[in-house]
Amino acid sequence: MREFELEILDFVRGHMRNGFLDTVMPVITMCGNLGIFWIATALVISAKAKYRKCSITMIIGLLLGVLIGNFAVKNMIHRDRPCWINEIQDMLISNPQDFSFPSGHTLSSFCAATILYYYDKRLGIPSFGIALLIAFSRIYLYVHFPTDIVGGAIIGILIACLAISGTNKFLFKEQKDNKKTE
Repeated sequence: MREFELEILDFVRGHMRNGFLDTVMPVITMCGNLGIFWIATALVISAKAKYRKCSITMIIGLLLGVLIGNFAVKNMIHRDRPCWINEIQDMLISNPQDFSFPSGHTLSSFCAATILYYYDKRLGIPSFGIALLIAFSRIYLYVHFPTDIVGGAIIGILIACLAISGTNKFLFKEQKDNKKTE
């Protein structure tokens, strides 16, 4: 499987690389660094009362993503990155030091996009577009295998469902109970 994935990465590298994408992809991937774009989104939307639950759920989901994806799963799987296996001389970003599976950029992006979609489809649909761009940037930059991306997306969506369910059941329960008595 790893050889097939390296062939995919080499195909992208050999057939899609160009000056424009070489400039844009590091910027896109930077949006996923530490979930900054998604944290900023959560903070911006929290300014409107109707998005506060969404914002809180996003922050909880992103925190769960770091704990589950970056601290637990990455360190259990210990998967080498493709750029460690095939050393690339002209890397467009610095060589990551943590393990490859799952892609944390993809996990946080799909987690946030799923939560945004749950609360407001008009925000969620473009968020999935951004999540896909961030995920693809990780392949383009040769720092993740395709299965790291797929795994990150699946785990991110599952964590989002857990965050939504948990916040609705435990954190926002009191607000639901108050509405029933009115």
